[in-house]
Amino acid sequence: MESSAIFLAQIVVLLLAGRLLGELMQRVGQPAVMGQLLAGVLLGPSVLGAFFPDFQHHLFPPAPAQRGMLEGVAQLGVLMLLLITGMEMDFARVGSAKRAALAASGCGIIVPFALGVGLGEVLPDSLVPMPGRRLITALFLGTALAISSVKIVASVVRDLNFLRRNVGQIIVAAAIIDDTLGWIILSMLIGFAKHGELNAAALAQTTVSTAVFLLVSLTIGRRIVYFLIRWTNDHLVSEVPVITMTLVVMGAMALVTQAFGVQTVLGAFVAGMLIGQSPILTGHIEEQLRGMIVALFMPVFFGLAGLSADVRAIASPPLLLVTLAFIAVASLGKFAGAFAGGALGGLTRAESLALACGMNARGSTEVIVATIGLAVGALNTTLFTMIVAMAVVTTLLMPPMLRWAFARIPVSAQEREQLERVQFEERGFVARLERVLLATDDSASGRLASFLVGLLSAPRRMPVTAVAPGRIRDTSHTERHEQLVREAMEQAAGQTQAQTPESAGRRDAPATIDLIARPTPQSPENAVAVEARKGYDLLVVGMEPLLGGQARLDDTIVRVTEGFERAVCIVSARGADTEDKVNALRRILLPVIGAAYSRAAADLALALAQSSGARVTALYVATARAPQPWRRRLRRSWSLADTADAMLQDVLNLAHHYAIHVRTAIALRGAPDEAILQELHAGSYELMVLGVGTRPSDPVFVASLPEALLARAPCSLALLSS
Repeated sequence: MESSAIFLAQIVVLLLAGRLLGELMQRVGQPAVMGQLLAGVLLGPSVLGAFFPDFQHHLFPPAPAQRGMLEGVAQLGVLMLLLITGMEMDFARVGSAKRAALAASGCGIIVPFALGVGLGEVLPDSLVPMPGRRLITALFLGTALAISSVKIVASVVRDLNFLRRNVGQIIVAAAIIDDTLGWIILSMLIGFAKHGELNAAALAQTTVSTAVFLLVSLTIGRRIVYFLIRWTNDHLVSEVPVITMTLVVMGAMALVTQAFGVQTVLGAFVAGMLIGQSPILTGHIEEQLRGMIVALFMPVFFGLAGLSADVRAIASPPLLLVTLAFIAVASLGKFAGAFAGGALGGLTRAESLALACGMNARGSTEVIVATIGLAVGALNTTLFTMIVAMAVVTTLLMPPMLRWAFARIPVSAQEREQLERVQFEERGFVARLERVLLATDDSASGRLASFLVGLLSAPRRMPVTAVAPGRIRDTSHTERHEQLVREAMEQAAGQTQAQTPESAGRRDAPATIDLIARPTPQSPENAVAVEARKGYDLLVVGMEPLLGGQARLDDTIVRVTEGFERAVCIVSARGADTEDKVNALRRILLPVIGAAYSRAAADLALALAQSSGARVTALYVATARAPQPWRRRLRRSWSLADTADAMLQDVLNLAHHYAIHVRTAIALRGAPDEAILQELHAGSYELMVLGVGTRPSDPVFVASLPEALLARAPCSLALLSS
């Protein structure tokens, strides 16, 4: 059989076996990566080679050229795995659990590292690939024993629903620090291994190179990566250009670290960190990359790692005892170190116990460390198999131990509040926005739309792209449009910045404007559709007139919105907002009818109120005739009043998250539009935010809103179709 056919057969077999065993592992509560690793062990010399040696050698021939093809895919898979691992790093968790996480990670690395180095020093010469370089082997063993796998730890903690608990966050934060320090230590060890020995010059060169690379990457490199991703997304029109740029950034940074004498793994990992912290398209990039990595590179890499392990090498009683001692040293060292770190970090005994159980999973990280150690000659097949066995055993034991440990920790009031906040963010409309597209003209509605987008985006540092579809006449008009949008957004940012922390809620960074104004000479139906391909979550339209003939939306607005598939908000300036400058936002009316789109509108209204300091009135509007009073008394639980209470309580729960006060009101009688208009006239509102259940391009869009409400509303409108 030709080498290319053999290579294809290897890929197919590894993918199929990895998928089936990964599925089996997930069904019994274990990570899928364990199934992929076991698939390689079964297909390797340990099982298939023991029972069908000829077939195993035919499928996986030992010829260097043939194996090199598979290793090439696996090595690319290592870089891709580290890229996605870096992107998944949530350093906000480290900040929120800094003391305990740092203590647990520090002690959890130092203790098992020292034990691993000591174990490496007492191993018999027959187990050391190069006895003259025993220290390099000992350092690799110490590193393998010291690092927890953040991918496995985070996956298990998330699957067990412990990620929202305080200790769960500390476990993940400590694993993040472990992984970050681990790859730095590993890259330095590889540099030492290449020099053949540890000496002051090699140590200084590797340490300085690593420090310079990290310093430049986390300062200048962060801005460069953000610029490259945004420029690629905004200017290239071919398919998935951002993925290509992501891979180019990963490869370039890996090559830089290689040129500095540091292993490529550090460059790929740091590239993932920088891309993951980019304020745009993070979810989009991760979603597209994850499919390719999970479906192809992970099964091949971990399958090849399993192929490299030979259980027969440790089957003799003496080596089996050494392997068990290896697993015991790894587990006890990590457990003792993490437990001591938790105690130093101020955790209770039960919390420290859960932390120690959670940090004991090695999984994918140890396999990567062992694979690199095998490649550079610091490990042999026997030690490699021992590390793989340790990774498998510690990972399989971690979920039941963690369940047992968490059962001993009561849920505190702070954790309960935190659980509610996380649940809100998962369901929230505004919390899931990453990027806004703003389509405006130079009218009062355009200024108001820009102002509202500024209130929404500035405190969240959310990138905004502004277009003027179908309204561009010349360069001066383009510049004028950008100036109007920027002035309105900066006015909003100034109003946002003026709010006190108590009124503005929690903020991680000061309010700032991130605006790109793009000339769009295309027709309205093409302008937004072309720009929308670049990844936006919300389109805000501020154009006049709002209504055309026959009580329908103006044709231009319909054509602009029909090319956008996500949420759309149409803004119409009324009253004082039709003057030359947008007025301060002081009062917002939020009609509530109980539908999902009404909740999204409530989320938007509260986010605007948080930024502007405005007061919000939530008005429940009945969509059917209220029951007679005697029926309300007899069957109170089924009445409209009870429904109103439930709907308004949902708004109050949202308001609690935003740390703002909401006034509530109920209108159970009369036509809904008349009730809303009556409240608008009585309350002197500047803005009404209303959720609608149809798309703006739908002919029934206006019909779903009483024409009287659109025509007679005395204040500005924001109509959200989510």
